[in-house]
Amino acid sequence: MKNEYVSLDTVKYFLNEVHQVQEVLGKGRFQMYDMESVNMFLDSIKAFSDVDLFPYQREMDEKPAYYKDQAIHIHPQFQKIFQQSKELGLIPAIFNEEDGGMQMPNTLFHAAYFLMEAANNHVTGYLGLTTGAANLIATFGSQELKDTYLPKMLDLEWTGTMCLTEPQAGSSLSDITTSATPTENGSYLINGQKIFISAGDHQYTDNIVHLLLGRIDGAPAGTKGVSLFVVPKKKITDNGLEDNHVITAGEFEKLGQRGYCTSHLVFENSEAWLVGEPNKGLSYMFQMMNEARIATGRMGAGIASAAYYSSLAYAKERPQGRKLSSTGAKDLDQEQTLIINHPDVKRMLLHQKAIVEGSVSLIIQASKYLDQELISEREDRAYYNALLELLTPVVKTYPAEKGKEAVDTGLQVLGGYGFCMDFDLQLYHRDIRIISIYEGTTGIQSLDLMGRKVGFHNGKVLEWLGAEIMKEIKSASGHEKLQPYAAQLGQNLQLIQEVLGALMPHAKSGNFEKYLADATLFMDLFGTIVIGWQWLKIANQATLDLNKGKVDQSFLEGKIHTMEYFYKYEMSRTKGLAKTIMNDIELTLDFDLSYLD
Repeated sequence: MKNEYVSLDTVKYFLNEVHQVQEVLGKGRFQMYDMESVNMFLDSIKAFSDVDLFPYQREMDEKPAYYKDQAIHIHPQFQKIFQQSKELGLIPAIFNEEDGGMQMPNTLFHAAYFLMEAANNHVTGYLGLTTGAANLIATFGSQELKDTYLPKMLDLEWTGTMCLTEPQAGSSLSDITTSATPTENGSYLINGQKIFISAGDHQYTDNIVHLLLGRIDGAPAGTKGVSLFVVPKKKITDNGLEDNHVITAGEFEKLGQRGYCTSHLVFENSEAWLVGEPNKGLSYMFQMMNEARIATGRMGAGIASAAYYSSLAYAKERPQGRKLSSTGAKDLDQEQTLIINHPDVKRMLLHQKAIVEGSVSLIIQASKYLDQELISEREDRAYYNALLELLTPVVKTYPAEKGKEAVDTGLQVLGGYGFCMDFDLQLYHRDIRIISIYEGTTGIQSLDLMGRKVGFHNGKVLEWLGAEIMKEIKSASGHEKLQPYAAQLGQNLQLIQEVLGALMPHAKSGNFEKYLADATLFMDLFGTIVIGWQWLKIANQATLDLNKGKVDQSFLEGKIHTMEYFYKYEMSRTKGLAKTIMNDIELTLDFDLSYLD
């Protein structure tokens, strides 16, 4: 079987044609970029992924990160990967030039990381967390902190993490207890434990810079008393780097992503430095958390892509059964047919393709809003920021939840072999399971979408997104073949309003528990419609290109065919979801918990 895991042509098509990334290139902070440089960079990332990432994913799973002598040890290939990542400029890519960065468009940055995650999803977390931690320092840190940490982190000499979760708190950050005691020299001493710290310790860096949430002695209770600190594993002294009492207590042995270490850290009078102002740490950390949410959704899309191309390759080579004749019988005199010729296998492959490519398009859409925010004047900047905020929980959740479904479908394509260790589908099945848990579970993202984001700017941001979608509906309606799908998307926009109209009275009366009881179902409804928008956008551009006589006819027709699949099999689910959400029967609120016994 061929070792394929992603379509570079599709990524370039989405960037260059569907989302017209050239609209932001050459402007403002992106003035040094043009389409040629974008395509060259993606080519270099694909070559790196082909040689240094994809061939090692199975080995990283079979020889996972492990704990020994109070340290985490990761696969030796990471030494080369970090060096190659440094040479490609993957850490400083999106930073300001004055901080040592390359001011790369976020659309290009996320497209590149998607390629790498499709190749080997055990790798990019080390890079992404270093980028996110350094970006917190660059955005909120003092000049002294910037001068001390940014050069080493952007050069990948030092790596970074974010330290939020504690054993007793989980996702409830208001309950963290890690303490920060002021010292006479202006620093703080940190005491406490942090768990599930991705990339928390490994042998291929001189230092690890932890961005940690803690509570200064005497701080207010809850999230209002949380501050953000830089806590290096080794602190800088006149004698060089010295131990800072950050103890690696263990490594969590995980179901998947076994090459991506996940540590338990203990801080015992570890010296730390405050980032920004006291008691504002959570608001600062949300910058990194939002970046991580987009990155997590992107990783889900990458894993699902790898699973799709693995199952597609299998279906093209595996003979089994015979096609039915016009009488419904099998002609046993015929040779066996490849399973890709069976309608149900075609359906499963189209299902995977629709989820993967719809997710990638959404990720690029959100990234473009961020790029437009960064090059726009103040009023437009607020507009694009609000759209990005609304879409962020969807970008995180749709590729996670539907990506699980896509990988599971891919495993089904292989039949019994999908359940065997000989093929990679079992690996992808294990790896993607964490994506709906990372960086705020699906339930948390759904509460965020329904409880906060749909009400942004008194509901204006939802109107703005609706207007963006209506632009695509109007454009697609100019093509006869796309008119039924444009109409269906318009009806679904009205369905969102109908659902919210039925639920809003509960919120206005203060019954927030009832309003939010089915937030996860609303996320499914909303996410499906948003991906329907993306598929109409893709099909609209593909139709335009076909009418222009572009030579890649099969490629373009394949996009339109997949859009048609999505609308028949996925968009048809929305009415049932809406009916369930608007059903007034209260089954998950107050009831006798003994019913669950």
